Order: sequence, then C-alpha cells, then structure tokens
Amino acid sequence: MGTFMQLTSTKIEGLMVADSTAVADHRGAFLRCFCLPSLKDTMADRQVLQINHSRTETVGALRGLHFQRPPFAEMKLIRCIRGRVWDVAIDLRHGSATFLQWHGEELSPTNNRMMIIPEGFAHGFQVLEPASELLYLHTAVYHVDSEGGVRYDDPRVEIDWPLPVVDLSRRDQNHPFLPANFEGLAA
Repeated sequence: MGTFMQLTSTKIEGLMVADSTAVADHRGAFLRCFCLPSLKDTMADRQVLQINHSRTETVGALRGLHFQRPPFAEMKLIRCIRGRVWDVAIDLRHGSATFLQWHGEELSPTNNRMMIIPEGFAHGFQVLEPASELLYLHTAVYHVDSEGGVRYDDPRVEIDWPLPVVDLSRRDQNHPFLPANFEGLAA
C-alpha cells in the first residue's frame, strides 16, 4: 500500500508535521491516523497514554495555549478530523535555540496533516470552520497541578492568528503574559 506518513521537520527542533496519505475508492477513504513503526524515531520510548477529542463550534474561537510542566510534560500528536483549524505550538524549552518561537499549520481532514509537538511546548488552535473537531494523542495523563498556559496575545510571542479571536474560555482569558524573566521550562 506504500508510505502512509511522511514526516517533515519545522524550523523548530523536535516539532514535526506528519502528512498522511489516504487510500480512496468509490466507497470513501481509509486513513492511518497513527502508526508507531512510522513514528518510531519520533516517539522513541514514549507511548500514548491518553486520547482526547474536542469539538469547537464557533469560527474564530481559540483554545489554548496550554502546556504541562515536568514531570507530567507530554508529547501531543494532533489531528483535525472535521472542519479546519490553525494549530500552533510555542517552544518553551529552557535553553532552546528557538525559545519562544512559534509554528502554525492548518490542519484538516482534507490535508491529512498531523502536528507532533514534543514536551516543553505550549499548544493552541483557532477554528477556521464551524464545528471543527480535533483528536489529540498524549504521552502523559493530564495532571491539573502541572498545567500552565500562555496568553494567545502575549507580546513576547506575537502569534499571527488568521482571524480575530471571538471566543475564549474564562481560563484561557486569564492566562498571564510571560514575565520578562521567564527562562522556559526545565527538561
């Protein structure tokens, strides 16, 4: 059946994009969403411990930017299974050459793209089509006391969101700006 996943590095070390190939016929299509042998170098000794699904109704709505601190830091593999989103990851790793740089990708079931976000990154997305749905694979179980967030409009990061932000949760509205002395997340 050929290659199902093509991994591409981004300008940020460790942050990857996986493009998957769907096999289609008159009945529809088949897509392999996750394949450990294809991701063996990226996943290393990690394993998927939690899978989450989200649906966001409103175009322009934004979720994030969220992260978990060590020892509950997690790799996330994110795929859009309905609609379209602008998916963003920010490098928060202490000592990283790309510290506070961000990378965004449009994810949709049409482009079959998946973001692979390593530990030490904040993640968020903005909805580009109504009722967009994401599937998240996590290498750690959620731990409320280890959760952190970055404001979507933090001036130290300057994310270029494609649409005006029209809907934020109270939690995401209250994420603080990164302090001037923020040096990142330890490994």
